[in-house]
Amino acid sequence: MTSSKMSVGIHILTVLALKRDEPSTSEFLAQSVNTNPVVIRRLLGTLREAGIVDSRTGVGGGWTLRVEPERITLLDILHALEPREEPFGLHHSKPNPECPCGQHIVSVLCETYEEVRDAKARVLKGITVADITRKILDRIEKDPAASAIASAGC
Repeated sequence: MTSSKMSVGIHILTVLALKRDEPSTSEFLAQSVNTNPVVIRRLLGTLREAGIVDSRTGVGGGWTLRVEPERITLLDILHALEPREEPFGLHHSKPNPECPCGQHIVSVLCETYEEVRDAKARVLKGITVADITRKILDRIEKDPAASAIASAGC
């Protein structure tokens, strides 16, 4: 099963970028994501360990970005939340060494998957939380109903 940590992490950081002037509680963020605040707190704890967010306790406290949205890449988020993310698994048992394909398939797949990982990293490194935030703001601007919802809460 695929993990949603990356998507939820981007969602959380985008909300924090949209609300730069005020800390957000894990309850507020959980409402936006439509999940349990415990899930949000776990992810925020990991993002804090990575130096991306900060928290303040007490009245008026909550979570804020520690880094400017322009400097947080999707690759940073992936590395923080899915450090051992492996999109492709290899054979569970060793392929038949007597078969010409079986002899070489693992090494060829490893090289191919490495190329895919490199390409993915290049793309993710070129997209920031600020880019995602701009796209959200553009869509809110184009949709008056969404704008009303945004001003009412999230």
